[in-house]
Amino acid sequence: MTTTMIGTTGDPGLFGPRSVAWRIHADPAMLVGGLRAILLQALEPRAMAAVDQHSRFREDPWGRLERTTKYVVSTTYGTTEEAEAAAALVRRVHVSVRGVDPVTRLAYSADDPDLLLWIHAVEIESFLLAYRTYAGRIDRADGDRYVAEMARAAELLGLPSAMAPRSERDLADYLQSVRGLRVTPAARDGLRVVLFPPMRLPYRPLWAIPTTAAIAILPGYARRMYRIPWVPPVGLSVRAAVFALSRTLNLVTPPPPALQAARARVRANGPAAA
Repeated sequence: MTTTMIGTTGDPGLFGPRSVAWRIHADPAMLVGGLRAILLQALEPRAMAAVDQHSRFREDPWGRLERTTKYVVSTTYGTTEEAEAAAALVRRVHVSVRGVDPVTRLAYSADDPDLLLWIHAVEIESFLLAYRTYAGRIDRADGDRYVAEMARAAELLGLPSAMAPRSERDLADYLQSVRGLRVTPAARDGLRVVLFPPMRLPYRPLWAIPTTAAIAILPGYARRMYRIPWVPPVGLSVRAAVFALSRTLNLVTPPPPALQAARARVRANGPAAA
């Protein structure tokens, strides 16, 4: 997917070229992190009920993935104005996303801070873990920087500033505190869609690469809840193979168009800005 950024010359956007977000979000491992996030987020019954009742994820999984990717690209590499506009659009959509989870009988709303925090925390943990596993080294200091950077993006969606994790320790403490996760029928449908989305038969073996890589870095409890058979030593082979593939892709393919456009925009302020 090609996304062209337009906007104020020199504006670094929410994060800027020296941010950890610019580094992580340009890597092919983002796809693996995104798939892991989808599978883990679906274990929150209210969050999955919102997706089930207010989206067409079964019929149009590629559309959902494209919209999510476009949002992440816009908020990462777009101008400040573009990032704020993308978040405002999501907030408008969230207003009408509300209902009752048929399994737990709990009410939900997409702008509920608790649900916003769950979605946000799982997403940034997944992106960090996928990068560390399949792309390159991120030390603890940069990990903390990344979590703090992404708090700003979460606040644009309506997450109260005081609730947003600011360090990896904050992130881990929050995720360990979450209770009530379960595999609902909708979550199991979500797993099937992730593993077997509509696509031409020749491409299915290729799709098995990112999905297997995502399953390899799911928490053990999530694999058990989904009843996904897994032999731990397989994870080492998956890591080696996917790491080699992602490094090769970075060597033989140019940077994403959005990153190239953002770099060019920032360079308009001079070499020091870039």
